[in-house]
Order: sequence, then C-alpha cells, then structure tokens
Amino acid sequence: MGVPQAMAALRDKAALVRESLQKSQTITESMVSILGSFDHRLSSLETAMRPTQIRTHSIRRAHENIDKTLKAAEAILGRFDLTRKAEAKILRGPHEDLESYLEAIDQLRSNLQYFTTHKCFKRTSGVITHANNLLTKAISKLEDEFRNLLTNYSKVVEPDRLFDGLPDSLRPSATSPGKRNDSKKDSDNQKNSENAVYTPPTLIPPRVLPLLHNLAQQMVQAGHQQQLFRIYRDTRASVLEQSLRKLGVERLSKDDVQKMQWEVLEAKIGNWIHYMRIAVKLLFAGEKKICDQILAGIDSLRDQCYAEITANSVSVLLSFGEAIAKSKRSPEKLFVLLDMYEIMRELQSEIDYLFGTKSCTEMRESAQSLTKRLAQTAQETFGDFEEAVAKDATKTAVLDGTVHPLTSYVINYVKFLFDYKTTLEQLFQEFEESDTEAQLKTLTKRIMEALQTNLDGKSKQYKDPALTQLFLMNNMHYIVRSVRRSEAKDLLGDDWVQIHRRIVQQHANQYKRISWAKVLQCVTIQGAAPAGGGGILGGDSGSGISRAMVKDRFKNFNAQFEDLHMRQCQWNVPDSELRESLRLAVAEVLLPAYRSFHKRFGQVLPMAESGKNPCKYIKYKPEDLERMLSEFF
Repeated sequence: MGVPQAMAALRDKAALVRESLQKSQTITESMVSILGSFDHRLSSLETAMRPTQIRTHSIRRAHENIDKTLKAAEAILGRFDLTRKAEAKILRGPHEDLESYLEAIDQLRSNLQYFTTHKCFKRTSGVITHANNLLTKAISKLEDEFRNLLTNYSKVVEPDRLFDGLPDSLRPSATSPGKRNDSKKDSDNQKNSENAVYTPPTLIPPRVLPLLHNLAQQMVQAGHQQQLFRIYRDTRASVLEQSLRKLGVERLSKDDVQKMQWEVLEAKIGNWIHYMRIAVKLLFAGEKKICDQILAGIDSLRDQCYAEITANSVSVLLSFGEAIAKSKRSPEKLFVLLDMYEIMRELQSEIDYLFGTKSCTEMRESAQSLTKRLAQTAQETFGDFEEAVAKDATKTAVLDGTVHPLTSYVINYVKFLFDYKTTLEQLFQEFEESDTEAQLKTLTKRIMEALQTNLDGKSKQYKDPALTQLFLMNNMHYIVRSVRRSEAKDLLGDDWVQIHRRIVQQHANQYKRISWAKVLQCVTIQGAAPAGGGGILGGDSGSGISRAMVKDRFKNFNAQFEDLHMRQCQWNVPDSELRESLRLAVAEVLLPAYRSFHKRFGQVLPMAESGKNPCKYIKYKPEDLERMLSEFF
C-alpha cells in the first residue's frame, strides 16, 4: 500500500465523521422542539394552578391564626387558673405553709403584671382590680405574719446567757462585776482582748431568719417599707432595752451621780465598764448580725433600722459615762476615770464598725466625744491630785513619827498610776504629740516634790526636833523603798533614788546628833583619867575630874538615857531593816563610849563611896544598855 491508499482511507473516515455530525444536529433540533413544547405546556399548567395555590395559602394562614388564638386563650385561661389557685392559698393565710403563701404572692404579682400588659381583653380591668385587692389583703396578712414571727422569736436575753458569751477571765465567777481589782495587773489580763473570744448570743433562731428575710422582701416589693421599718424597729428595740435592764443597766443623771456615796458610785462604775463590753461586743454585735440578714439587700432601711433600734440603749450607756466625766473631780476618781477611758479605747474599733454608717453618725461621734471627755477629766484630775498633795492640811500629827497616811496614800496612788502607764501615755496623746514618757516622768517628779514639801511642813508640828528627823527619815525611806520596788524606778532613774537615799541618811544622822549628843557628853572620857589620893579622882592635875563630877556624869547619863528610853520606845520605825540599822548606828557610838567610861570609873566610885549603895549612880551595865536599845522604836 502506498500513499494513495492511505489518503483514500483518511477520506472515508472524514466522511463518516461528517455523517455522524449531521445526525447529531438533527437529533438536537428535534429535542429543542420537544422541550419548547414542554415549556409552553408548563406555563399553561402554572396559570391554571395559581388560584388553587392562593386558596391553599389562605387556608394555611387561617390555621396558624387559629393555633395562635387557641394558645393565647389557653395562656389566659392558665393565668385565670393560677390566679384562682393563688387566691385559695392567700385566703388560707400564711400560718399553714409560709413558703407556699409567698409563692402565691409572687404568682399573683406575676399575673397582675401580665394582665396589665394585655389590656385588650374585655375583662382585663376587672381582673386587675380583683388581683390588686387580693394582693393588698395578702400583704396585710404578710405584715401580721412578719410581726408575729419576729415577736415570738425575739426573746429577752438573760444575763447568764450573756456571761456565757464572755471570755472565761471576764465572767462573774472570775471577777465580780462592779468590784475593781486591788491589783491592776489582774484587770490587765481582762483587758488584753487580742486573743479573747466573744460569742454573741443567738437572738433569733437561724432557721427563722430566711423566712423573715423573705417576708421583708415581699413587704418592700409591695411598697410597705415604712410598715416593715416600724414593726422591726419597735420589736427589736424593746427587746434590746429589756435585755440591758435585766443585766442591770439604768439611766442615771449627773445629779444622781453627785448624790451617791463613793463606794456605791465606784461599784456602779465597775458595773458600767462590764455592761459596755457586753453591750458592744455581744448585744449590739448580735443585733447588727440579724439586722444584716433579715434586711439584706435593703441597705438604706437596714442602716436606719439598726440605728434606731440601738439609739436609746447607746444613749443610756453613754449618758452615765458623761455624768461621771462631768461630775465633781476628786483624786480617788482618777483610776475609775482611767478604767472608763480604757474600755472606751478598747471598744473604739468595734464601735466604729458597728456604727460606721451615715445613719449611726451621731452615736459614733457621741462615743468618740465621751472618750475625749474622760481623757480630759482624767488629766485635770491628775493635776488636781498634785495640787491636793501640796496643799494637804491634815492637822492630825503622827505621834510616833511613823509613815504619815498621806505618804502611803500618795505612794500607792503613784504605784497605781504606773499600772496604768500605757493608758496614761495614750491619754496624753489625746491632746499633744510630745514625748508622753517624759510627760509622765515630769508629773511624777512634781507629785513627789509636792509630797516632800508637805511632809516638811508637817514635821514642824513636832516639838521634839529628834522626832522631826525620825518622822522625815521614816517617810523618805518609805518613798525611796516603794519607788525602788515599783516601775517608778525605771522612770525616775537611779540618780533620783540615790539622791533620796542620801536624804534618808541625812535625817538619820540628824536624829542621832540631836538625840544622843548630850548623852554621849556624859560618858566622854576625854579629860577624865582616874588616879588615887585626896578628894580628887584623876591623874595629872590638868586632866583629873572630881568624884562629884563623876557622880554627876553617871547621874545625868542615867536621867537622859531613861528619858530617851521612855519617849523613844513609843516612837516607831516601821521598816525592820531601817529600825535595826538605826539601833545599830546608835549602839556603835553609845556602847563603846559607855563601856569605856564604865570601865575606868565604875570601879573607883564604889570604893570612894564605901558604905553607900553604888547602884544609885551606876544603874546600868553595858549589857543592860544593849538590851534596852533593842526596845527603841
């Protein structure tokens, strides 16, 4: 086969393809004709179906509207049904089932809201009126239920229950209220409340609090805030005041305070301190707790309620403190004033917390004012005490020269002051920011100086100058010893102590000089050496003394010693160490002198007085004098 054959085969295939294309074109044209016919028929069919479609759509919309109407009717009927059920529960009252009653009120309120927003119904206004009337009755019963619940569960708190809430050290069994401790250190333990645990009493059972809270919320929602306020305030305020009265709290005026005997007043002040602690830490704290729970979420009403519940009780307590602070000042009141100031300082943080709202501003400021006034009165009383010490004009002399009552009173006063050292420093800071310890040191020194000046004046009442010195020695020794054994030493310093110890020694030396100088002159050997011969007892002509002079010396010694013994055995040196020291100091001077004189002249005089009783002149042996000296003071 050559090229021609191949070309012939290719032409055949091309002819075949052309024939196939022509057939496809013919089929396509036929299909287009058929489809065009279908399109025409479908258009005619759609035109014929359009009325049917419109009717079907209308029927569907009608069904939907019927469904909506049925559902709306069903909802309305359901609301009517719920209203009837709520009405039945409300008419039965809240006593049987308070929770269901509250749910019924909520349901009624919801229905009322529903009908208010769907006023298109013919009977809507009648339904709303009925629901409102029913709701008013429900809330009225709710008020009664709130009042009954609150009243029934608000009980007066007995004192024993309050004492149980105190730390052990503050319970009456540990320290009877109204009686101040002699040792301030005991009360310091009481006042150290950092670790003390106070347990406020349960004023209303916990299970009742949620019910009261729900009732209060319903009353507020109904617009009955004022009714709620009055019921809660009147009920709780009355119970709180009765609880305090049972405890012993009473309203006392300044005149009442002024008329009281000091012992009675002191006991009442001790009670007041106890009552303040119980009121603030237990009763007021408990009252705030239940008020916060019952009136939770109603802030303005809650704060005002708490303020008015506690107002009268706070006033009664603070008025007593004010009466004391304003009463006539006297030295013995200083320590109770400091006790009162201490308790107010101790309670200040709790008072600021409990009465921290705007509604309680007056009570909070009254407490702060009382603290300040107590501090001021205490400071003024402190100044009065210094003046009273300086001007004390007690005429009653201490006959035996012992420690004067004024001295022991002032020293005990100062020692007590140092038990209040921290309180005094806080008190000074109320008025100025200077060095409070330096202030206390200055005041203490001034009191001591006033005491010394007064004692110097009192010592001049004694006619016997030796007793004057003994009196001053006793009192100064008592002051120095007391300071050395107290915290005052740390403040006044060693120099002060040493200076005043030298003053004690000076008075002791003055006593010895005044009392014993003349006695010692009687037994001084200088110029009295014995020798035989004639009527003269003596050695050299320039140093001998006559027998008559020896007699006079013994006679005078006996008389003067006996006089001193008789008088000074009635005198008193109350400190045993000082007494022994003074006796020893006298003995160390007197006994050697007498022993020497007695030895040198005691044997000569009896020989010269043969036939006569030598005891007429030589009454005492040295041992006798030593024994008799032990009887002095």
